[in-house]
Amino acid sequence: MDTLVLKFGGASVATPEHFSLIADIILARMKEYSKIVVVVSAMGNSTDQLQELARKVNPNPPPREMDMLLTVGERISMSLLAMALAAKNQTAISFTGSQSGIITCQKHNEARIIEVRPHRLLPHLDQRRTVIVAGFQGVSRGGEITTLGRGGSDTTAVALGVALNASRVEFYKNVPGIFDSDPFKNHNAKHLPSLTYDEALTIVNQGAKILHTRCLELAKRNGLPLHILSFTEFAKNNLHGTVVFDPSCERNFQPLFEAE
Repeated sequence: MDTLVLKFGGASVATPEHFSLIADIILARMKEYSKIVVVVSAMGNSTDQLQELARKVNPNPPPREMDMLLTVGERISMSLLAMALAAKNQTAISFTGSQSGIITCQKHNEARIIEVRPHRLLPHLDQRRTVIVAGFQGVSRGGEITTLGRGGSDTTAVALGVALNASRVEFYKNVPGIFDSDPFKNHNAKHLPSLTYDEALTIVNQGAKILHTRCLELAKRNGLPLHILSFTEFAKNNLHGTVVFDPSCERNFQPLFEAE
């Protein structure tokens, strides 16, 4: 399993300058893994801004058209990151969710991933190109563009990790891992270096927003290890973070995705 999936959230891609830092992280991880897939969210609060824009035009926008609009955010991020890597002489290629083979149910705004067909990604990975995928989005079997709802980019990253039999998925956040309480509100919050899937789900269900429940459930079903790291601490060579896994779990041979 020489494939690694990296996920960068909105805070990690908040400014143009951040893309160069992300490119450095990717180049560093390429020294250890031969195949790198990167999933990106929309920049900063751009998804909220797009939703606000839509409601200025129509207070009750059609769900299909809202999906068409919201997927723009991640497409901007994926293209800019490919450009940042090209500036550092690393060949990269970006794909939308539909181009990546993220197949969903037909429900707009809250679609579920039912299958992943990453055929277009494989030749590029074999040629050591960095593959960048727009998170949060997919395509229904009827050919309609769909979005996965809040936290959908996390789910995209895990689904790709499952389909590509990746060794793990690394999530780069604005915190150095998972804590027993909110570290921004409680300075005495305890850092948790490792958790089982069920322990992580308990913390998330209690209100922590570090990962989406759906992504944790999908990782648990397939025994895919997750590693939560700090975007800013990586440059300081602090790679501890929090690992979420089940040491007794054997990886499923047949990928299991979300129910329709």
